[in-house]
Amino acid sequence: MAKTLKMVYVLVLFLFIFLSIIACNSSFITFRDSRCKTDKDCPNIPMATGRCRKGHCVLV
Repeated sequence: MAKTLKMVYVLVLFLFIFLSIIACNSSFITFRDSRCKTDKDCPNIPMATGRCRKGHCVLV
């Protein structure tokens, strides 16, 4: 019984870490309908730089 609970606890921890990494990697702020081919196509705003990532502008 104790081994089963420990295994469930470890699985929940790994699942939480995995999901938090996915959420952190997808938290880039994108511009609405901003298509680009190069970094120069993206607008820059104060305190942030626009970069072209996978065909869309994101703030870095």
